[in-house]
Amino acid sequence: MNARASLVAAALLALGACNNAPSNVFQGYAEGEYVHVASPYAGALEKLGVARGQHVEAGAVLFVLEHGAEQAAVDAAKSKVRGAEARIANLSAGRRKPELDAIRAEADSASAALRLAKIQLDQNERLFRSGFVSEAKVDEAHATYTRATAQLAETEAQLRTALQSLGRAPEIDAARADFEAARADLAQASVRLEQKTGIAPAAALVQDTYYREGEWVAAGSPVVSLLPPANIKVRFFVPEPVVGTLREGAPVTLTCDGCGAPIGATITYVSPQAEYTPPVIYSRDSRAKLVFMVEARPAPGDRTKLRPGQPVDVQVTPQGAGPG
Repeated sequence: MNARASLVAAALLALGACNNAPSNVFQGYAEGEYVHVASPYAGALEKLGVARGQHVEAGAVLFVLEHGAEQAAVDAAKSKVRGAEARIANLSAGRRKPELDAIRAEADSASAALRLAKIQLDQNERLFRSGFVSEAKVDEAHATYTRATAQLAETEAQLRTALQSLGRAPEIDAARADFEAARADLAQASVRLEQKTGIAPAAALVQDTYYREGEWVAAGSPVVSLLPPANIKVRFFVPEPVVGTLREGAPVTLTCDGCGAPIGATITYVSPQAEYTPPVIYSRDSRAKLVFMVEARPAPGDRTKLRPGQPVDVQVTPQGAGPG
């Protein structure tokens, strides 16, 4: 019997366990909707900034994955932007110094690209030796490194020769297009760098952490799970005669051991399907065996009083119910 079936069975037993219990009080339990924070990119866990049971504020840094390659990509993109800006200034002013500055900036960009390619090549070779990537991935990284080496040699040759450009207006248009492309590359590289850092989307309790510093984290694998107070809800089960009297938005009252004063909550969901169906033709008696799941969320100030799995008693006020 799975956990859901066990809870339903417990609800059924609770419904008939005590004839003296009020007809509008039902047993339930608190449940949490966890937020799993992950990076879309793989990497070794460089820093784990939180511990299980810790409370964090929105925007807090939860973890950081290794990001040397991503930082190098940002540096390379920034160099390309500077190179494109210098080239536009050079073509617009028509002076030799800006031309030299543009070529030097391109050389810097090529040098940064070469450093990035070397980092990626070394990283892929390490991963290949550990069995994480294929040989084709290493070959691709090696080809990228070779192209970056050739690009650096070409820009260094241009710096030495410092040739005069021809066709000023078309070259200015081309330089502006290169500048916009460089800005787009920088934005993309910056986003990828940012996504190597896990940020808390809301104030929450750190429910669990799944990796230790130094361990390899696969792309998309959760590193930290959070439980914001807004994600705490209560589930309870009511019989078929009662479910038709409940509506979303209706108030209920929660009580539990150690919670102190009753907790106000609001029904947010009423299941359209029964959790238990008797294997006989429906009759007036068998219909009472049907139970339906209902969810309610506590008022904002009381959400932290409940913990996932905690039993609660739920008092409802059926709409249209007559005196008992």
